[in-house]
Amino acid sequence: MRHLLLATALSLSLAPGHLPAQDGPRLPDIGSSAGELLTPAKQAEYGAMMLRELRNYGYLLEDPLLDDWLQSMGTRLGSNSDRPEQPYTLFMLKDRQINAFATLGGYIGMNAGLVLTAEREDEVAAVLSHEIAHVTQQHVLRGVERAQRDQVPILLGMLAAIVAAQAAGGSSSGDATQAAVASGLALIQQNQINYTRSNESEADRLGIRTLSRSGYDVDAMAGFFERMAMAMRGNDGGYSVPEYLRTHPINTTRVSEARQRAEQIKRSTIVATTSTPAGGDRIERLDPSRVQAAPASSGNPLLPAGLRLDALDPAQAQVGTQFGWAQERLRALTANTPDAAIREYEAMRRSSASGLSDPQRYGLALARMARQPASAVTELSDLLEQHPDNLWLALALGQAESRSGRAAQANSRYDALLRRMPGHRAVVLTYANVLLEQGGVQAGRRAQEVLRPLLARAGEDPVFQQAFARASELAGDTHRAAEAYAEAAFLNGRPEQALIQLENLKKRGDLDYVTRSRVDARIATITPQVLELRRQGIQDPDMQRR
Repeated sequence: MRHLLLATALSLSLAPGHLPAQDGPRLPDIGSSAGELLTPAKQAEYGAMMLRELRNYGYLLEDPLLDDWLQSMGTRLGSNSDRPEQPYTLFMLKDRQINAFATLGGYIGMNAGLVLTAEREDEVAAVLSHEIAHVTQQHVLRGVERAQRDQVPILLGMLAAIVAAQAAGGSSSGDATQAAVASGLALIQQNQINYTRSNESEADRLGIRTLSRSGYDVDAMAGFFERMAMAMRGNDGGYSVPEYLRTHPINTTRVSEARQRAEQIKRSTIVATTSTPAGGDRIERLDPSRVQAAPASSGNPLLPAGLRLDALDPAQAQVGTQFGWAQERLRALTANTPDAAIREYEAMRRSSASGLSDPQRYGLALARMARQPASAVTELSDLLEQHPDNLWLALALGQAESRSGRAAQANSRYDALLRRMPGHRAVVLTYANVLLEQGGVQAGRRAQEVLRPLLARAGEDPVFQQAFARASELAGDTHRAAEAYAEAAFLNGRPEQALIQLENLKKRGDLDYVTRSRVDARIATITPQVLELRRQGIQDPDMQRR
């Protein structure tokens, strides 16, 4: 029912919108009314709603390490975009199709398949910079305005398009509802292709500029486009075209334009290389007109006159160093089963004359961790000796140690990491989940202690809320557990369940004043959203079965 209603909204709201293609240069849209259609706050609200719905359908891959890697890249690119003040929320989808999209409020999604297809981080950054340009130029909002002004169902339609695109890549159930959604999506996608060629060109032009400002290889955009074009030619025999090529059509003109822009940027900029404290080099491409000589006095008595030391962004200091580990973690986590992941890595080993790379060995260890934790410990220990400062390896080794019966050793490892990186989200959440796997009251209380530093900034973090709920439950703190479970339900696209849980909690006679006030405030916030969904005929499927 939920899919069908969204598909209907999609067809009614988006299908009429159709403008001719514009391939030529485009002047700024002075006085566009697109920004009047929805306020920034409303855009962010609908973007957050879309994210919750994607969680509800199980499309998101929410992993602290991957989230941190992707968000760091997005923050770096966003700060160098035409709208650095715009907040960006990046998220990963499990689907191994090649796709990425941007929607309202700076929400940008990327399929796991795109990262697995990329050969280096610069190519992933090229796609992200393109999607960021869609946000900065308000292409999504303009599309809403074109299609049908002042129609709220358009927003649900956009959600349906994204959901259907992901569903189309999974195993088909043959359900008629899914077919209705997919057919509605096909119509919309064709219309979008017809009127967004100029938007794609603009996003390419601004995206490659953002790519350059952020210190990435400007040739990466054309390189990725070329590989996608080859994929399209390879599919001429009847195979399905990658989803990315349906929403981002690529031809020889677009590839050549990306090449030309890259060459122009390289001719008009200079490359600066700086050694970083982390070991390695930070490479930046600078506009010569913006490069200034250092002042006569640095302001730092420890530095010689005329020498200036700029602060280095830790995210930029690690440019490209995490890509291989992120890619293999994605490969292991998005396989249908751990056994399927193991078979995939064994096939890679057979096809490579040099065997598996270190990141690939890491991915294989992750795949083995479920059933062969002792084997994973051996592999990860060897890798960590070779890469002693690698956080990806350290966190995985702690998990493997705990699952192989070495809980004390694992906990000691995580305690040391926390002392080094207090409040680091990936460390905190990984440690907490390891404690929850160990079970027991003491483990629950320790997990609560580990998680509490993140509590103040975890309002929109379902992974945290789920972990904190379970930790509180194990520790015997039933009130906090009920609150956190309700928050997790809401963030996972189940506001009606969240409301019921909070109302049941409110009925308890042992609530203190502070807790009761907090529960009342959340009920007041969630109730209007539940009523709006009911008004539109959208009901939680679990509620329908009751």
